[in-house]
Amino acid sequence: MPNGQHGQQQPPAGGQWYPPEWPDRIRALADGSLVPVPPRRAATVMLLRDTPAGPAVHMLRRRASMAFAGGAYAYPGGGVDPRDEEHQVGWAGPSQQDWAARLGTDARTAQAIVCGAVRETFEEAGVLLAGETPDTVVGDTTGDDWEADRQALVARELSFAEFLDRRGLRLRSDLLGAWARWITPEFEPRRYDTWFFVAALPEGQRTRNASTEADRTVWIRPADAAAGYDKGELLMMPPTISTLRSLEPYGSAVDALSAAAAQDLTPVLAEAVLEDGEVVLSWPGHDEFTKRVRLGRPGGTA
Repeated sequence: MPNGQHGQQQPPAGGQWYPPEWPDRIRALADGSLVPVPPRRAATVMLLRDTPAGPAVHMLRRRASMAFAGGAYAYPGGGVDPRDEEHQVGWAGPSQQDWAARLGTDARTAQAIVCGAVRETFEEAGVLLAGETPDTVVGDTTGDDWEADRQALVARELSFAEFLDRRGLRLRSDLLGAWARWITPEFEPRRYDTWFFVAALPEGQRTRNASTEADRTVWIRPADAAAGYDKGELLMMPPTISTLRSLEPYGSAVDALSAAAAQDLTPVLAEAVLEDGEVVLSWPGHDEFTKRVRLGRPGGTA
């Protein structure tokens, strides 16, 4: 999961993550004194498994001490490793060129993004979307040798291509579906251009809390997680609750994966504009997240 250094504040309505320093940063962006930093590419995966009550999604709660979105629920994910653009990767499923067309990038960038999604899911949840052949998936990743490799990946001592090659594995790009794309607002000090993917938990594999950035993991139905957000019980960032709600109509993991090809990947980027003495913060197409920040009160909140 991407990380940064922020305090946190839960607003009265719902569980929308809203740091107390945002108003001042929004003002600075509006008056031109804050220059946006370029966003770093990132990938995150909504891992699904079927239950008698419908599909559940695997979520992590970020430690309250974490820099970026401390205390918020999120999916396994993190920044793209630039090495994944350069190395030849064992690959099965839609090609890098196919993914480039879907993601709106070049083939090298698409490879790095897809590798990032698979690698981060293994690093943070212990689940690996890879197999020895184009139609198989590893069945168990819980042994000490797997853990040693996972830690080497986390430490960036081992590239993902080297890891796959060492184990004779191919990344199964066909097990992923691209779902959404969100870009961190321009007033944030750490920014990410994040592609959201959906995938099903492979048979025989188990999730575990492998991330040092999380203090809790949970399998939860999207509707239940959204209800917790609406009650203010579960803290989430706008991309998380938005993608959760978009999963609610699907009755199985297969249904969600089948729907991925039709999902709109137009990037969602928050806008901050001056309007009637206020800064209005909005996410195009997502009115529920709109915030109005009064000017002239440095240190205030929405």
